Amino acid sequence: MTAVPDTAALDIAAPQRSPYLKVVRASAVYDLVVTAGFATPWTLALVHTALNGLSGALGLGAFPALDPMQVLYANLMGSVVVVWSLLRLLRPQRVHGLFDGAARVLFSLWMAYALAHGGPDLLWGFLAVEIAWGAVQLAPWARRR
Repeated sequence: MTAVPDTAALDIAAPQRSPYLKVVRASAVYDLVVTAGFATPWTLALVHTALNGLSGALGLGAFPALDPMQVLYANLMGSVVVVWSLLRLLRPQRVHGLFDGAARVLFSLWMAYALAHGGPDLLWGFLAVEIAWGAVQLAPWARRR
């Protein structure tokens, strides 16, 4: 059986400034705004239509039609991110910024992978924001090392 890491130990070594908690909350608000629409099939259809329209208006091409598996994965991602965002918004902790920064590194990698394999160019904007939030949340931790 694997032991669960002691998150209190992580928090002791964390950046101690309260402005950092404001960053954790702000990233949570951003995530809620951007991902809440992915949490249900009905809102995803609206978001997909809006993003497709924006992409077309910017000359970046059309989005592929949604299929049931894409809807499932988008809804799973949206639901988890909404819950994670609410936790960071309502009970922010410094360690949440560390884990959110790590998640943003992963999200950025997968967006870059999608772009390298023909994903819609509209992803570039989201990738830039993910990298920025990740850097802002991880920088104080990197300075402590």
